Amino acid sequence: MIKVGIIDDEILARKVLEEYCSKIDNLNTVLSTGNPLEFINFIQQNDLDLIFLDIEMPELNGMEILRSMIKPPKVILTTAYSEYALESYNYGVVDYLLKPIKIERFLKAINKVSASKLTQPKKNRGNEELQIKHDGMPVNISFKSILYIQSFGNYLKIFTDSRMYLISETLINITTLLSENFQRTHKSYITNLDRVTKATRTHLLIENIKVPVSTMYKVVVFKKLEVLSKL
Repeated sequence: MIKVGIIDDEILARKVLEEYCSKIDNLNTVLSTGNPLEFINFIQQNDLDLIFLDIEMPELNGMEILRSMIKPPKVILTTAYSEYALESYNYGVVDYLLKPIKIERFLKAINKVSASKLTQPKKNRGNEELQIKHDGMPVNISFKSILYIQSFGNYLKIFTDSRMYLISETLINITTLLSENFQRTHKSYITNLDRVTKATRTHLLIENIKVPVSTMYKVVVFKKLEVLSKL
């Protein structure tokens, strides 16, 4: 699964890209924002595989963001202006899309990203296990038994149906080991969306436990809850 971020201050442009991404199974839009500073805060705490980055934006433009990233994810620039094209390729961008972006041109850019990632099969939901070391011993935890995961200093607390495990790991690293029904809901929480029994604007309810949902992740969380409910 390719985790996608969309950064564009034009709402319509973001909606177009979100719609295009939704048509490709292996693209998962985890961030869509018109605020460059929100993107910077997000990427400091999260991994992204690909970003669609607008150039002309308030506060910070796309080129300034591109120059500021030491190890950026794959980048596809989106703009109504062509004068940045030559400079952009100095930063290793995958492609440069001129607005309005047509679906055919979008697909051509996606095909450049990574054929191996795009053809990677989805994980089977609920049928796999998370392998950890607890007290120095290997432990396998079924995904479906995990309620949520909470960051605790330099450790993680993994809450399951039967007990809590404390391991030395980061949220970013453990995210890569989980199945697609797990979602970051807060800077300190990952939630098994399959175990959610109720959702409000500020939290998710799991086994009578309230797990917070921050403003940064709200759109992605509720969109994904809606998708999973239809599977």
